[in-house]
Amino acid sequence: MKKNILEKLKEGPVLGDGGYLLELEKRGWVRAGPFTPEVVLTNPEALRQLHIEFREAGAEVLQALTFYASRDKLATVGLQDRLEDLNRAAVRIAKEVACDRCLVAGNLSLTWMYEPNSSTAADRVRKTFEEQIALQVPEGIDFIIGETFSWLGEALIAVKIAKESGLPVMVTICFENQNATSEGKSAAEAAKALVDAGADIVGMNCLRPPEHMLPLLEQMRKAVPNTFLAAQPVAYHTPADKPDFTSLPQFPFELDPLQLSRKEMAAYAQTATDIGVNYIGACCGAVATHIREMARALGKLPAEQRSWTLNYERPMSAYEYYDHDPAEVGASESVRAGGGKK
Repeated sequence: MKKNILEKLKEGPVLGDGGYLLELEKRGWVRAGPFTPEVVLTNPEALRQLHIEFREAGAEVLQALTFYASRDKLATVGLQDRLEDLNRAAVRIAKEVACDRCLVAGNLSLTWMYEPNSSTAADRVRKTFEEQIALQVPEGIDFIIGETFSWLGEALIAVKIAKESGLPVMVTICFENQNATSEGKSAAEAAKALVDAGADIVGMNCLRPPEHMLPLLEQMRKAVPNTFLAAQPVAYHTPADKPDFTSLPQFPFELDPLQLSRKEMAAYAQTATDIGVNYIGACCGAVATHIREMARALGKLPAEQRSWTLNYERPMSAYEYYDHDPAEVGASESVRAGGGKK
């Protein structure tokens, strides 16, 4: 029998997947701006391929692409009547790719409807989450991820509704350019509140890269030492005074030069493990090559095993010619002494 997410986390760190909407936008299947997931319906093969890439890179969880798949958000692009089709299809596609190799997480996201001290707004958010959960659970999700909540109040609603499903629940918050939720709660305070509300896994996701997220996760770890902790940062460099990548002038069309390297993402995975993060994934900007190197850093994928006959005396690639193999220190000097490229 397949182990559930909590059982897997007890055994050691679990590797999540990467970002979907921004990567699919780069490939031409999602429109920048609304970032709604109609690709689920308009080009399911494109979504299926990205799921496959993450699976083959070593991800142990695939998230159904139901981020922004709520009625109000879909209404902004005229798709409010396709809510059921989209949520059900997103889960089915993820499950088809996951087979027995990955867990599949349902997904709830910020709604842009929440208002503090408004029972009317809270009711709308609650009904929105209930509607999505009612569609995703019957399709066979393994657990629920609620994410990208800058309002702790909205995150707490997500915990309550998701827990009613009977499935394990992971809820993560995000900090914009201040080190606090929109209500002014610290990372530690938010983590405690989410745990008290019943979340099985808490943490942070999106908006910030590892360097601006990991210190806050350390605070969370100290505040909730006995709770599973999750991290899903973006893979973009941001300055200290504007850690939220969506606040940068480069968002969304000029982000490419800001993308973290695969080596940097591997280092993040190792550091996250060192500070006690249990669920180690990524968000916007993180592609399969990032996840693969994170998997290797966590010991979940072996080093490259395909055979290759190296000959530093007579190189047949620039890799050999310039001695990029760390196991062959000094080879480049012997090659150059022999007369250069051949």
